[in-house]
Amino acid sequence: MIKRKMAGMTLAALTTFSLVLSACGGSSNSGAASGNELEQIKKAGVIKVGTMGTYPPYTFLNEQKEVDGFDPDIAKEIAKRIGVKAEFTTQEFSGLIPSLQAKKFDVVVSQVTITDERKKQIDFTDPYIKNQVKIIVNESNSDITKLEDFKGKKVGVGLGTNDETYLRTEALPKVGDFDIKTYDDVITSLKDLDAGRIDATINNLYALKPIVDENGFKIKAVGEPIKSDEAGIALRKDNAQLQEAMNKALADMKADGTYDTIFEKWFGEAPAN
Repeated sequence: MIKRKMAGMTLAALTTFSLVLSACGGSSNSGAASGNELEQIKKAGVIKVGTMGTYPPYTFLNEQKEVDGFDPDIAKEIAKRIGVKAEFTTQEFSGLIPSLQAKKFDVVVSQVTITDERKKQIDFTDPYIKNQVKIIVNESNSDITKLEDFKGKKVGVGLGTNDETYLRTEALPKVGDFDIKTYDDVITSLKDLDAGRIDATINNLYALKPIVDENGFKIKAVGEPIKSDEAGIALRKDNAQLQEAMNKALADMKADGTYDTIFEKWFGEAPAN
């Protein structure tokens, strides 16, 4: 009798243990299933997009306090071709990738430069824009015309950006010691440059022109481009269906002329081939 009870208890325990294992295994399978985020996005009818909102003409809030710019227009067109609407969340650039990984949104469309280091954490679509990065100084500055002139100077750069990484990992070893001051938005760095609180910054001219025009900053670009960057749409790892769908949408936009129309709307010229 005792043996039968023990056998029954053992069987029950094994059954329970099997269910637990099954549940654990099921969580892995359900993780794989939940990995098809494209299907979930289509069911919801919305793709959640993270963006800065403080980087015109790429991404900013217009007079109606709506997210606007080149990047949101690209995101909205891709969303339309996938069959959903784009819903935007704005925050500082340095927090966008951590928020993406925390699933606060589905993708980031905010001039995220494609780098090998970032590819360790996230995936990217094909590039949707290429930017030339130049040195920017005050109009009265004649001391800085090239990267080597940064030595002993104070240089501003966006916090968490590829430009910051470039200054720390490539420019510093090449040039020698200089101070790096980081900023959460471009306009504050340009205010400091205009006021002489920093000696230089690096950025691309598309990003600077509307801010300079609006604020009358006395700054200028000098020398040849120090580097060029390609930006892609950032998404979480192991998301092949969503990545493929967005790549197809981008390719179709370029083939049918929609991409050129969006580009010319924001930059006043056709994209370089």
